[in-house]
Amino acid sequence: MIEVSPNERAGAAPTATGPDDAKAASPVSLTNANQPKTPDAASIDGAELLNRIHAFADRFICYPSEQASISHVLWIAHAHLMNAWFSTPRLAVLSPEPGSGKSRVLEITALLVPNPLLSVLSTPAFILRRVSDQDNRPTVLYDEIDTIFGQPRGNEELRGMINAGYRRGATVGRCYMDKGKVLTEELETFAALAMGGLGNLPATIMSRSIVIRMRKRAAGESAERFQPRTHEPEADALKIQLADWAASIFSVAEVAQPVLPDCIADRGADVWGPLITVADLAGAAWPDAARIAATDAVLSAKASESPSLGAQLLADINTYFGDADRLTTADLLGKLLEDDEAPWGDLRGRRIDARKLAVMLREYGIRSCTIRMPNGTTPKGYKREEFHDAWKRYLPVSR
Repeated sequence: MIEVSPNERAGAAPTATGPDDAKAASPVSLTNANQPKTPDAASIDGAELLNRIHAFADRFICYPSEQASISHVLWIAHAHLMNAWFSTPRLAVLSPEPGSGKSRVLEITALLVPNPLLSVLSTPAFILRRVSDQDNRPTVLYDEIDTIFGQPRGNEELRGMINAGYRRGATVGRCYMDKGKVLTEELETFAALAMGGLGNLPATIMSRSIVIRMRKRAAGESAERFQPRTHEPEADALKIQLADWAASIFSVAEVAQPVLPDCIADRGADVWGPLITVADLAGAAWPDAARIAATDAVLSAKASESPSLGAQLLADINTYFGDADRLTTADLLGKLLEDDEAPWGDLRGRRIDARKLAVMLREYGIRSCTIRMPNGTTPKGYKREEFHDAWKRYLPVSR
């Protein structure tokens, strides 16, 4: 299942040691877990422990799918191994409507992760200062994130910090005054971070996130009422055991290199590598469950992904060219503006024109030129050959 290189730090794409090292001799069903125990660290069965965490969270949260619950448990476990990772996926708990259980997910998460910082409307400066203390690094849980990113101007400082903190070693520079002198400092931003909010988040954050899309409970769906005084001791026992288990597997986790599904590469490997490593080290049903969850999440994200404006322009031009080897600028603009549902009739209040078309295509190395038409005229236009490289790089393979 895994491949471990003791001379190489795997970082964002770590792996597993297999069932033997993960104590998976007696696999336990993910849905039939026992009550919490308090064994010594050496005797903790990682798979059985994750099963119990899964069962605990499932009592209070109506997950949209089994894959979502698996992802949540693995994200919680990965937060106990932060010094083993080169990158840490963000956890984005989103929904289209209020009252869908987002805050409950963060509340349960806060009970099980190390040094939780459950926050609403905290300033970027406050979070940055807390995170920069890497010896006492918090797990940041930011609720109602839509109140920040749902605004027209958003919050670029917070977005930059969230994006930068995804990788180990990233810093944010600050200036401060000391006895009349301007001094500089570099503050580290690496920390596990979960967010809850309505709608979507900026694309740069979504691409770094494990996304759980919550929804309102349907008729017949129910969740146990969470009562802190009753349930927090149970969560504390699980948290202590998870910390002990994480400490016992740390040296393997930091050099592990997971075998990832074929559809997961590049940033997807950074996002899912740590979670799949945790699953591999736990063993039993968890390695397969983690890969199913990862594959489902990556393929679903690709299917629902909206192309950039530039990619949409390339796709539309590809369609309008048909079998022609050249098109005049005027003809191309006319075809783009024929579709009332396309964005070309309203780009920030203006229709696309020859100048805007040229500017957008220049980003892809495509320029207009004087072309000779069959009737002998020589207007400005575009040759098909100019688009070949861009179409190959930025459009789906099927085109």
